[in-house]
Amino acid sequence: MHNGVLIIACGALAREITELKRSYGWNHLHLKCIDARLHNRPDKIPHRVRALIRENRASFEHIFVAYADCGTGAALDRVLREEGVERLPGAHCYDLYAGRKRFAALSSAEPGTFYLTDFLVRHFKRLVIGPLRLDEHPELRDAYFGNYARVVYLSQTRDAEKLDAAKAAAARLSLPFEHVHCGFGELETELAQRISRWDDGQEDLHLLA
Repeated sequence: MHNGVLIIACGALAREITELKRSYGWNHLHLKCIDARLHNRPDKIPHRVRALIRENRASFEHIFVAYADCGTGAALDRVLREEGVERLPGAHCYDLYAGRKRFAALSSAEPGTFYLTDFLVRHFKRLVIGPLRLDEHPELRDAYFGNYARVVYLSQTRDAEKLDAAKAAAARLSLPFEHVHCGFGELETELAQRISRWDDGQEDLHLLA
């Protein structure tokens, strides 16, 4: 068994977790990622997570899942209870980055909000424009986004190029743009707390709901 921690993560969080590993010096942390495109098929996420847990259980002292519910309708939580593994809190990465209180305020202020993160900004064409065929059929914009009132970019890094790209994405969708800088939010605090607890030899006491 490795004297280390395995993080099973959504690919959308890979760059941020790798940066946290570097900045905190978590040399004992290992990362295995699942393709972020499974967000289009969330029913497949619990099965993939379970498979990775079982494939790696004998090799690591601790396993943690860096997913929120991510549209699985609590199916991921059922799997994790059965496997005895924790996950990140929350419903999706937006309230993970923004913090649940701030995200609730954003959603309450304007329910018709389309959210971007650094990952979605980097892959906007591949994950939004391409699958929705908006390049070929721009007239479909109203069908998909007609009920949205704004785009809010929840940024993890302060990067002028990403900010410009996020503004361009909002313009592509013909929606007003707002920027809220979040940093790594609860992704950082949750991982830091757990890894510190494990490194201190404390037992996991509960599973997150």
